[in-house]
Amino acid sequence: MIGTMLEAGLLRPAAVEVLRRNDLGTVTSAAPDLYPHQWSWDAAFVAIGLSRVDVRRAVTELRSLLSAQWSTGMIPHIVFSPRVDDYFPGPERWGTDEAPAKPAGVRTSGICQPPVHAIALRHILDRGRENGGADAEAAEAFVAETFDGWLAWHRWLATARDPDGVGLVEIHHSWESGFDNSPRWDGPYSRITAGEVPAFVRRDTLHVGSSAERPSDGEYTRYLWLVEQMRSVHYDDDRILDIGDFRVRDVFFSAILAAAAEVLAGIADELGRTDDAAEQRATAARFRAGVAATVDPVTGLARDYDVLAEEWIGPLTVAGFAPLVAGADGVDGADLLARQRGILLGQQWMGHPALRYPLPPSTSPASPGFRCRTYWRGPVWPFLNLLLGWACARDSAWQLRGVLREASLEQLGDLTFAEYYEPITGEPLGSHDQAWTAAAALEWLG
Repeated sequence: MIGTMLEAGLLRPAAVEVLRRNDLGTVTSAAPDLYPHQWSWDAAFVAIGLSRVDVRRAVTELRSLLSAQWSTGMIPHIVFSPRVDDYFPGPERWGTDEAPAKPAGVRTSGICQPPVHAIALRHILDRGRENGGADAEAAEAFVAETFDGWLAWHRWLATARDPDGVGLVEIHHSWESGFDNSPRWDGPYSRITAGEVPAFVRRDTLHVGSSAERPSDGEYTRYLWLVEQMRSVHYDDDRILDIGDFRVRDVFFSAILAAAAEVLAGIADELGRTDDAAEQRATAARFRAGVAATVDPVTGLARDYDVLAEEWIGPLTVAGFAPLVAGADGVDGADLLARQRGILLGQQWMGHPALRYPLPPSTSPASPGFRCRTYWRGPVWPFLNLLLGWACARDSAWQLRGVLREASLEQLGDLTFAEYYEPITGEPLGSHDQAWTAAAALEWLG
């Protein structure tokens, strides 16, 4: 299939068309129906894809996102479009107008998502320089103008979200991880007894083939309870630590911060900001070490940590490969990455004989928690494959990158640009015409 699609030149224009249809002017909606607003880490991947076709539009994407940054440095996980009022939970449910740190004039959620943005910034800068002329000027000016915003974002994560200084980012809602209903969170959520949650009507189940693909109503009630808790203290970072029912050190989020801080350090060097570069390299090293320290010696996979229960969380999910994203230092670090690549290519993961394509499911088919059609409990996510491929290129792991690229393009050849895919049959699931899926296709094509 993919050979035919590539020969016919269909994949690239189809991906560009998805981004065009999702373009709201200065932001790109994550998907046309299910996700009609701008999501933080979606926007970063969208900018990566856009930089392949329109550098200045990629700049606009990240500029729009950064305009919603809170005074603390946090970049919120949703920036709501004024054009759409029927999304749930919308800005009224979040109640962030009560939060002193939120900027006036924008509507946002009150939590964050993984900091992929510096990686996107690097892509924009590189593509702009490759093109030269006005693109290079726009990219370089944007990076210089907004550097302090990205730096503040990293500093907030490294302080407010690592209160114990262990080199792991603490999240206060599973939505912050991006892996919303992953088996990673079953333990922490099982210990939450939701208080009073105002009545709600979900809309996400209206835009998928089956409600079984989405989190259950019970899960959603706990999600909304956590929002109520944070809203009750006006999203104050310190007070949330005292009252929040969900406090987990997220190993994959931490790995992305480690990778992004290293990238931002390189950009700081180019701007002549030597002290900031040194600070970001120290942040990267600290979180790389934090990620490496979580690895289970038996499974070889990284683990999250439940702060309130004081226990490790180690189901067989793709988050266990966090060290591959974080990178590693020294001989021991290189050995860890080599072992992880072997596991990822092995029969519990990409080499599982039942898979339609050799791509990592979000949960291993060998796990009792594997659900092949349910969101983060089994399906394959194209943007995540791209992130792993980027890390492989950074670390010269060309064999693994080659497998990821070839299989990803084969999968994306169906031109649905699905949110996620059933790993056994290859069926597209979730929302179609997903912006970051289209962006992943453009970046794989180069």
